[in-house]
Amino acid sequence: MAAFQTTAWRLISGVLGVICLSLMAALGVLLKKFNISNHFLQHLLNQSVQPGPSTDLQEESGCFSCQEKWIGYQHNCYFVSNELKTWKDSRDFCVSHNSSLLQIQTRNELDFMKFNTNFYWIGLSYDEEHHAWLWEDNSTLSQDLFPFPKSVNPKNCMMYIPVGTILDGHCEQKSRYICKQQLI
Repeated sequence: MAAFQTTAWRLISGVLGVICLSLMAALGVLLKKFNISNHFLQHLLNQSVQPGPSTDLQEESGCFSCQEKWIGYQHNCYFVSNELKTWKDSRDFCVSHNSSLLQIQTRNELDFMKFNTNFYWIGLSYDEEHHAWLWEDNSTLSQDLFPFPKSVNPKNCMMYIPVGTILDGHCEQKSRYICKQQLI
C-alpha cells in the first residue's frame, strides 16, 4: 500500500512539473512574440500596486538605454509623470531632459499604459498661423490616429488618456505629462 501511495505522488508531482514547464515555455513564447521585456513586466506589476508608473525602471539593451526613471519601450524612452504641471512647465521639463512632450505616432504606441486612466499633457497645440493642430515638431495630427473631439477650444492644450482618447484642457491647468525621447 505504501509503495502505491509513493508512486501516485511521484506521478502527480511529475505531471504538475510538466504542466509548470509547459506554462513557462508558453509564457516565454508570448513574451518574445510581443517583444515584452522583464522591465516592462516589472512596470506592469508596479502599476497594479500603485497609481502611475514605476520610478525605478530603466530598460537597457544592446541598442539603447534610457535615463533613470524613464521607461524604454519600442526604441523610445518615456517619462510618465505623477507630478502635476501646466502644459508649458511640462514642455519645459521635457526639453530640459532632451525630449519633448509626447507626440503619438501609432495607436498602440503606449500599450504599456493601456490600463492607465489618468490625463496627461501631450505635445499637441493649436497653431493660429497655420489654423491647425500641430505637434511640437510642427507636423500635423493624423486624422485616423484617434477620434478628435468635436468641440475643442483652440486656445486650449491637448491631454491624452492612454485608453486612446484626447481632450482639451486650459493650458494653465495642472496635469500629469508624458515626455518622449526618440532613440531611432
